[in-house]
Amino acid sequence: MTLMFDKKLIDRIRLTFPRAAADFNERKRAFFDNGTATLVVEKAATAEAEARINWSANVGGIFDESKQATDTIRSGRQAVADFLNASDPSTIVSGESATSLLFNLSYAFGKELTGSENIVTTDYEHYTNVDPWVELENRGKVNQVRFAKLNMEEGTLDMDHLQELIDSKTKIVTITAASNMLGTKSPLKEIGKLARDVGAYFVVDAVHHIPHGPTDVQALDCDFLVFSGYKLFTSHGSFLYGKKELLEALQPFKVRTAPTTPPGKFEWGTRNQAMFAAINGVMEHLLWLSEEVQSNYEGQYLEFEDNKRSLKIVMDAIEQYETGLSSAVLTGVDNVPGLLDIPEVTVYGLTDLKRLDERDPTFSFEVENVPEEEVELRLWKEGGIAARSGHYYSLAQDVYNKQKIVRISLVHYNTLEEVKIFLKTLNEICKTN
Repeated sequence: MTLMFDKKLIDRIRLTFPRAAADFNERKRAFFDNGTATLVVEKAATAEAEARINWSANVGGIFDESKQATDTIRSGRQAVADFLNASDPSTIVSGESATSLLFNLSYAFGKELTGSENIVTTDYEHYTNVDPWVELENRGKVNQVRFAKLNMEEGTLDMDHLQELIDSKTKIVTITAASNMLGTKSPLKEIGKLARDVGAYFVVDAVHHIPHGPTDVQALDCDFLVFSGYKLFTSHGSFLYGKKELLEALQPFKVRTAPTTPPGKFEWGTRNQAMFAAINGVMEHLLWLSEEVQSNYEGQYLEFEDNKRSLKIVMDAIEQYETGLSSAVLTGVDNVPGLLDIPEVTVYGLTDLKRLDERDPTFSFEVENVPEEEVELRLWKEGGIAARSGHYYSLAQDVYNKQKIVRISLVHYNTLEEVKIFLKTLNEICKTN
């Protein structure tokens, strides 16, 4: 199988992640729990530590430590703006988590709602993109939160039903970029057009998709988009993009003395400069990797300049590489059967090999007659596979009535060899039960 990254480059990529090959106990293992949190790239950890030690002072002072803290925050915002192809770093809001950012956004929306409107979302959202909107319904700020159904057999969104739910009273259409249970990508451009046609806000939860491929807020024409750092090779903390005119117009809850202009008006409390330094470290890693694959992209993405072009290139390369990993998970490696060829395994989400571009490398599955906890334990003990079973705060699990399910999620530091070990171990689990 030919992948976008050859073995030499993969080996170099893995060296940039101190825990890619082994955990802190020096136990060799394959880390397949990236949907819960990715490993941290060394550049991010180093930058975070440097900022925490050397310029821990608060912003606004005339002395060097304070000035450097200010510059670090400014640089981090610019890095995120470049990554998302946002027009202006002032459109990047930081927060404790995607949950806190979406609740803050929902509160701001609530100030302009009359109670007669509706909000449209889907049955495969993370609860982070459910409960802030249900809270508005509970408080009488909107009349109804509507949920678009799924095509259950293939795990995709029922677009006809979604379109039926959106009407002249729809104020917000909010959608995940990819399901954290099924791996399914949402057709965001199509959904965004439906929202714009009725004058609704278009909100994207990109938390699960963010490490897997390009995310372009201008191409999507979304009004808001949120993602979390710990799903993108750095520490906890999250970022929200918002169109500048909307950030200026909305009135979030804030303390009286907080800034009155974005992004500060949306940010609760003092900013963590180390978090901004860390996300800048992630971008440095991605820019390095982009240089390694640039020769494959001559004449492409020329409409973008400098870092924006480089980040487009690297995320496209990552997406192609991960599509190869997805194919291997489903079809097998070196005569080791894949998920599709193990009779005892049921996979949820798209399995059509011609449609792998419609999913991220996240696979939820169950093994016939083997409890999820046992599969998780045996994958770890027998194969050194760090996976997980349980509930992932996904509404889809409740829709499928799967309160516990085994999930693996891969990123660009994972390898075909790790996939092979995973499949060999899973095959053995199935044979011995």
